Amino acid sequence: MIPNVLSIAGSDPSGGAGIQADLKAISANGGYAMAALTALTAQNTRGVFGATLIAPDFVRAQIDTVFDDIRVDAVKIGMLGTAEIVRAVAACLRPRQVAIVVDPVMVAKGGDRLLAEAAVAALRDLLLPLASVITPNLPEAADLLGRSEAQSRDDMEDQATALLALGAKAVLLKGGHLPGDDSPDLFLSPSARVWIAAPRVATKNTHGTGCTLSSALATHLALTGDALAAAKAAKTYTLGAIQGAARLTVGHGHGPTDHFFAQRT
Repeated sequence: MIPNVLSIAGSDPSGGAGIQADLKAISANGGYAMAALTALTAQNTRGVFGATLIAPDFVRAQIDTVFDDIRVDAVKIGMLGTAEIVRAVAACLRPRQVAIVVDPVMVAKGGDRLLAEAAVAALRDLLLPLASVITPNLPEAADLLGRSEAQSRDDMEDQATALLALGAKAVLLKGGHLPGDDSPDLFLSPSARVWIAAPRVATKNTHGTGCTLSSALATHLALTGDALAAAKAAKTYTLGAIQGAARLTVGHGHGPTDHFFAQRT
């Protein structure tokens, strides 16, 4: 059965991140992709130049309308923007029996803030306890915990443990910001502590990698029901998408990954 996966996130008109990346990643990994928009942005590979947030009630209306008609097997949550939107999404999803992957999108690749600082507490308190898996990178983990950014694998283990205590069923803490020749991610749940490493690719085509990985993870979670297996599959897929991006010529900044690298080969 093809899983139906709903992404709740902002739009990236350049196609590399946000809803556009989510739809591609879900489709490439075998899911039927759906979307509820939280924000419209004016952005490209060089940065974010403007954003218009969707009214919280209309965000909730989009989600409810999908659930009222369509079986939803997994939800991926990305950019939410404000505490009001966080609260609306949490209230909408709380009664649903569905796998939820939360990618706590806070800052864009170019440094532009995508989640108001006042909304961090709402995300931490209301959404993380609903999550099947959360997928923060190291700056996002530090922001959620009010700590300095992890500088080592030991730091990552400490912070992943603290994140798990916030209520999510599992944490995939992404270590791409660590120096070194590999990109180590730590999967942590009450029953597993597993490092998932991949070689670091020397490229500037990393726009939307977090969106891509979390959407792939949500799709594989819907397919298998196994969070660790889904995390491993998502990591492998994202590595392939980054490697495949060498064939793309998109923009002059942080270029996108190639979500359909497998189909092209």
